[in-house]
Amino acid sequence: CALPISVIDKDFTSAKLAEQLDADVLIVLTAVEKVAIRYNTPEVEWLSQLSAEEAREHIANHEFAAGSMLPKMEAALAFIESKKGRKALITSLEKAREALDGKTGTWIM
Repeated sequence: CALPISVIDKDFTSAKLAEQLDADVLIVLTAVEKVAIRYNTPEVEWLSQLSAEEAREHIANHEFAAGSMLPKMEAALAFIESKKGRKALITSLEKAREALDGKTGTWIM
């Protein structure tokens, strides 16, 4: 008898939990200080703020790696679109305080 296998994505789980708790802000902690497009290229661009529309455009342009930043961006989008006025912040643990103060990190609104 084969057992069913499930993968529970931590980013989507966190977003859903924040939504159910009626949080206003979702903070996604990761290894980098900010989200980037054209990552690992000489034309890298670090992003401080994105609208939902801009985030969807970057996703459609395959700017985020599937096993890395893509699920974080998709989870952030799902959270902010679940209720008007919600925001998401993506940053590193080390920079979380500075990011909450608006000095770094990537805000998706």
